[in-house]
Amino acid sequence: MTAGSADARTTPGSYLVGLIGTGIGPSLTPPMHEREAAELGHRLIYRTIDLAELGLAPESVADLVGSARHLGFNGLNITHPCKQLVLPVLDRLTPEAATLGAVNTVVFRSGTAVGHNTDWSAFARCLERGLPHASLDRVVVLGAGGAGAAVVYALLASGAREVTVVDTQRDRARDLAERMGGHFPRARCLAGEPAGLGALLAAADGMVNATPTGMAHHPGTPVPAEMLRASMWVCDVVYRPLRTELLNQARERGCPTLEGGEMAVFQAGQAFGLITGLEPDPERMLAHFHTLLT
Repeated sequence: MTAGSADARTTPGSYLVGLIGTGIGPSLTPPMHEREAAELGHRLIYRTIDLAELGLAPESVADLVGSARHLGFNGLNITHPCKQLVLPVLDRLTPEAATLGAVNTVVFRSGTAVGHNTDWSAFARCLERGLPHASLDRVVVLGAGGAGAAVVYALLASGAREVTVVDTQRDRARDLAERMGGHFPRARCLAGEPAGLGALLAAADGMVNATPTGMAHHPGTPVPAEMLRASMWVCDVVYRPLRTELLNQARERGCPTLEGGEMAVFQAGQAFGLITGLEPDPERMLAHFHTLLT
């Protein structure tokens, strides 16, 4: 038996999956995966590995992935702040994950660890469903981490003409803009200065918050309310809480908004399919997600 061959060591029809990240206690991904597997007649056990609770640094993701590989996990979901830190310990990346420089799903199969990214396609689907007529001429994305990279890729793949990335780590924003610009030469991908955010939003058709600000462990809003205009759409990838302070302020000003819940469900469904090889029902998972929220 090959070491790390999780698919060879789990009972047929059963799966062992984990989530690595910080502040993931409220995550609804575990019950969504377990419920969907049960609906399909299989058993799936999903474990959360919260770095904060364990007192581990984000860089510990390397050791944790190695342990999961040898302990018989079928796969892992990776979230903040490890989507980029996990790259060096993987055997292979899908083309999209390599372009994004971020992984949110790791599949163990035949002794290898393969990194995938389902965030970008999930966001693209949510944007098409939730804001089908939104202008993508000028969009501002806050955050150049793993979620930000996925959002930028999805926007450009959806036909955005100009995307500006703003991050407190300016080098990270510039690196992301240059990388994405090379893959979408017909569009403009720029790095913006945090100090110039007000002017950027004044000229934007829409903005996306792809930072942790607004999460239960990172309360608040990433932009002052006075920067929001009724003529712009606003999206937040945060989904716990579903109605973040940013979205509440945007709605008060008449902005069309898009919550992060559907993105969470669709990326979870795609990850579920990659890890198990089963075909999930996205609408059933979405209904279960809303049941969990209430």
